[in-house]
Amino acid sequence: MRALKALESGSASVRLRAALEVGTAADPGSVDALIERCAVEPDFHVRDMLTWALTRHSPSVTVPKLVDALGSERPQARSQALHTLSKVGDRQAWPAITRALLTDTDDAVARSAWRAAVVLVPDAGRIDLAEVLATQLGRGGRETQLSLSRAFVTLGAQVLPVLRAAGTDPAPGVREHAVATERLVRDPDTGFGYAVEEAKRIVALGPTAREE
Repeated sequence: MRALKALESGSASVRLRAALEVGTAADPGSVDALIERCAVEPDFHVRDMLTWALTRHSPSVTVPKLVDALGSERPQARSQALHTLSKVGDRQAWPAITRALLTDTDDAVARSAWRAAVVLVPDAGRIDLAEVLATQLGRGGRETQLSLSRAFVTLGAQVLPVLRAAGTDPAPGVREHAVATERLVRDPDTGFGYAVEEAKRIVALGPTAREE
């Protein structure tokens, strides 16, 4: 109880120690408080410790509560619940990773949804997931685009036809991101910056410049 109360301290270091203590004890009665704190915690390191504390509990306890948090009006609550589900890795949560979350207007939520989706998706759902993710190509700044590209890399070579199709999109930004991501899927060791610059060159020169 003392540690749970300390999660509300004005000191980030106190909250960090409290989250560590709560996770070490792994009392199922603390799960609700941990999830509630995730929704409002401003410090990245404390949020990371809160996620660790939640992973110390049985998925049978945490997953249903984390799924409930996905419906929150708070973007941070949705983002942190998705992040924690990706760390728990229980595929029973997969049906809760909806198209609405994968296309959430909040970039942090969308990025967390992409990361969770590629961890939780069953093998039979990879192509369908890739088709939804393809609707987000060209979205946001470098961090968001890199996050989406990494999701495609995790899905693997079987999604290349989806990226190939997206590479013909009328929007240059979508085409560039699709071509860069295709290169990364084919060669994950390629740097994202290099892949983007090469994609810009290919898009500028037209379809004949694309490598087979």
